[in-house]
Amino acid sequence: MPDRDPVERPFALVVALVALAAWVGGDFFMHEVLSEIAILSIFAMSLSLLVGQVGMVSMGHAAFFATGAYATAALTIHLQWQVLPALLAATLIAALLAALTGLFAIRTRGIFFIMITLAIGQMVHAYLFKARAFGADDGMGGIPRMDLAWIGLDSNEPEVFSASVLIIAAIVWFLLRILVRSPYGAMLLAIHHNEHRLRALGGFVAHFKLLAFVIAGTIAGLAGSLTAQHTAFVSPDLGFWTVSGEVLIMVIVGGMGSLTGAIAGAAVLTLLRHTLSDSSFWQNLGLDSGLASYWQFMMGVFFIVMVVFATDGIHGRLRRLWQSIKG
Repeated sequence: MPDRDPVERPFALVVALVALAAWVGGDFFMHEVLSEIAILSIFAMSLSLLVGQVGMVSMGHAAFFATGAYATAALTIHLQWQVLPALLAATLIAALLAALTGLFAIRTRGIFFIMITLAIGQMVHAYLFKARAFGADDGMGGIPRMDLAWIGLDSNEPEVFSASVLIIAAIVWFLLRILVRSPYGAMLLAIHHNEHRLRALGGFVAHFKLLAFVIAGTIAGLAGSLTAQHTAFVSPDLGFWTVSGEVLIMVIVGGMGSLTGAIAGAAVLTLLRHTLSDSSFWQNLGLDSGLASYWQFMMGVFFIVMVVFATDGIHGRLRRLWQSIKG
């Protein structure tokens, strides 16, 4: 199928080269940040499939993220599973939750879809907050990372773990790109543009939407499992609605409808958060280090500026620039 977006591949290549350069020249802190960005990129790409491709804005996507994280924690700590089997099982559990949720959610549209996903997300958060088997509001710690000794590597080393999650993020991007450029991806776009017309033509709209919802939930569960390994700790906050809001902002900043844009949005917001909350950054600028405590306010200003002056996000701006150069 011909490429509908000439900017996506060059944009992805630039992002990959920047990530590679950061990994090669990075110190301990940079590898930790790279791991965080890669995991959030996977999470953001999962939501981008729903928002950009199908037009379903979910405010409960963190439920699948938290499910993947908690399932990994429970399987490795309580049942003493190896991490890789636990990762696969956690991803499948998130997929099952997405399937059960999707059966109800896809019957709604617009604000009603937002509200039902928000409600389900908050139900998951409330359960995790009270469940003593999972540490309740204290969470769970001591979660191990995947065992890579069979290839002579130690995933507890920051550079090894960051490389692992970067590779996984690249694989997720590649598979999702195949999906969105397939006939199935074209059907999802058709649903986005005119769901009623497709239904009138005999399209299996509900089936397509449910499958997209399950795929997105599965990938979010994968991201949750990886974040549990990265931080070695999970808490109910992973399922709170603000986490869904934050990843939605990443998708919007990067550009809805672009998988690479979702990665860029995750990278930009993560780097901004770490930079603006670092008192030494403000000191190096000759300003009061106390400004670091206002980093959330500054992030809000940045998001407002993006919405006002770049409604189509980073990817959309690049596409417009390309079109203007091409003439």
